[in-house]
Amino acid sequence: MTQRESNVGGASASSTVQQQLAEQAQRSRSRALRANLSAYGFLAPAGVLVILFFFIPMIIVILMSMTNLATANFTTDISRWEFVGLQNFQTMFSDQFAQKIFFNSVFYVLITLAFFNVGLALVVSLLTTHIDRRAGFFFRALWILPRITTATIYILMWRRIAAEAPQGIINQINQLLGQPTINYLNAYPWEFVILVNGFVGVSFGMIIFTSAIESIPKDLMNASLVDGSTIMQRIRYVTLPLLRWPLLFVVTYQTLSLLTSFEQILLLTDGGPGLYRTEVWALTAYHRALSNYFGNAQWGYGSAFAVMLVLVGVVLAVIYMRVFRFNELVSDPKIEVL
Repeated sequence: MTQRESNVGGASASSTVQQQLAEQAQRSRSRALRANLSAYGFLAPAGVLVILFFFIPMIIVILMSMTNLATANFTTDISRWEFVGLQNFQTMFSDQFAQKIFFNSVFYVLITLAFFNVGLALVVSLLTTHIDRRAGFFFRALWILPRITTATIYILMWRRIAAEAPQGIINQINQLLGQPTINYLNAYPWEFVILVNGFVGVSFGMIIFTSAIESIPKDLMNASLVDGSTIMQRIRYVTLPLLRWPLLFVVTYQTLSLLTSFEQILLLTDGGPGLYRTEVWALTAYHRALSNYFGNAQWGYGSAFAVMLVLVGVVLAVIYMRVFRFNELVSDPKIEVL
């Protein structure tokens, strides 16, 4: 075989190999495309719901926050809306009670989140997973009762507990003990607001933390037992480090939930007693837009309060993801090759 024939044969073989590689790459791209289309197809219904019931309403609220819509001139015809720019936001920031309502919201979210929605939920989960399984299930079921109870019935129970004598349960006990009776909702409004919302919030975190704790491989616990660890050491060095993802989810979700929740406060104190004593930002948005103290529902002004809630929620979510190092939680596991 001559040198020329050898070169031609080598070039032909190289061309065949390249063609095969190109075909394999094409097949790989086709498989990846089909897999992506299948995934997007399954996600499409949820995506449509999110667009219809979250993004579109959010855009409408943002547009409304830039109008002077009120009960007197409200219309669903967007072309007839009178846009006033950022005037509602300027009015909101210059409101003499806005600062008080803001700090009320911060206090309410921080205390309820730290002591109940995350703290007590984690304690209940740890306790009920370290006792008999049936007993643990029973106690967790008790903690779920406030969440599954209708809000009106739940608040009526608390109002009966805190009411003045002779209806109030606490005051009935005070009378039996010869102690003076007081109106507990007027004397300790924040304590009752936090307790009422805290007992509801515990159940959600308890379910998430309990599921995460019970999913920890038994081998890790057995290994720590072999090493002679105590219960507290297992919780500190085995359980808690493996709860970063559930903690991120519960803290983020419950923060956003507390920021936007006002149902229990509305039914229990309606922002009182007095002037904005237990008023939070979400309740103010409701009062301004739908139930104004002065009888004139200000749709545009209330929407401005709602937009601020959305912005604060986005900022807090980003901060939480940075604090809990979200990128590390979702990264592929590292495999060491020896």
